[in-house]
Amino acid sequence: MTTQTTDVPGTPPTPPTPPTSSDARRAWLREHSELGVCVLLLALGVLVLTDALTMDVDITQRGPVGPKTVPIVVGVGLLVIAALLAVDVLRGGHGEAEGGEDVDLSEPADWRTVLLLAGVFLGSAVLIEPLGFPVAGALLFWGAAFALGSRRLDKDPLIAAVLSLITYAVFNNLLGVPLPGGPLMGVL
Repeated sequence: MTTQTTDVPGTPPTPPTPPTSSDARRAWLREHSELGVCVLLLALGVLVLTDALTMDVDITQRGPVGPKTVPIVVGVGLLVIAALLAVDVLRGGHGEAEGGEDVDLSEPADWRTVLLLAGVFLGSAVLIEPLGFPVAGALLFWGAAFALGSRRLDKDPLIAAVLSLITYAVFNNLLGVPLPGGPLMGVL
């Protein structure tokens, strides 16, 4: 990377400056920026493995697999993926931009939609305890659909209510994850 200043009439041209080691280092890091993802995956894998291996588990309370098995498998998988990705990046591999993206980067962000979605999520988090999951979930689904542009006021609330009730039934009854029922607790 060389730079040359513009010539002023009557003065000799300035010779190009050689690239410095910091310029070369920046260029190398820019070309190998995917190594940041490798570092993140490595740190996450170490965190998961450390957490899993220091887990205090009573030997009489575990089944044939135990509660440490899945976190250990996930942590080892993260470390393997981090190593394989690092090798690929150092050998010259890099991510390609998707050709099918239809995002116009010159357009400003749609902050109205972002703020509406954030408000809907925060509202459902506040309302889930007093109203219960079925009502708060229906408001969440309907509000998210509205924030994202759906204006079908005849169908959206009904679809949101059905989705919320199905989600409540699956988590509460089938998976055994207790969700607050709210005023509908006796009905459901």
